Amino acid sequence: MGKKMLFSQFDELDYLIINELHKNARVSASQVARDLKIKERTVRKRIDRLIDMGIGRLTFVIEPQAFGYGIAVDIFLSIDASCEDDILKQLMEIPQISYLAYGQGSNDLSLEARFKTSEEMYEFLRRSLPAIPGVQVKEFTLVPRILRNIDEWIPPCEDFSACDKE
Repeated sequence: MGKKMLFSQFDELDYLIINELHKNARVSASQVARDLKIKERTVRKRIDRLIDMGIGRLTFVIEPQAFGYGIAVDIFLSIDASCEDDILKQLMEIPQISYLAYGQGSNDLSLEARFKTSEEMYEFLRRSLPAIPGVQVKEFTLVPRILRNIDEWIPPCEDFSACDKE
């Protein structure tokens, strides 16, 4: 994305369209237009604009539990800065990692990984990650239940310039 966005670039219509797509990304532009009582062409142009601006993307979100990945763990790593590029490349190739980000410290990484069994998780934490040169597992926590996932987040109406600011 890398583009700086100004909140004033978005209005209440953007918010309403985003909400409709957030509920169901498969909804047709014609249905959104009917629901919002506006022209279909307007909806299509707005969606194209939002995508072109990098505001969002239409994608199919996988439910890990449907494939047996019922165990989630948040892991915090300390990495050797001189190996950072190699470490990131290796971590990005690990299919169990569902989220990877820099942590608060300059040599910290935060990740979420998914597993089918506790044995797989144990092997990953105790053997696979420490086997990567320059990686140290600082701590981890089992995630018994995710209450809100990133694919469920949406900015509040106040971030859209024309929304009522009651």
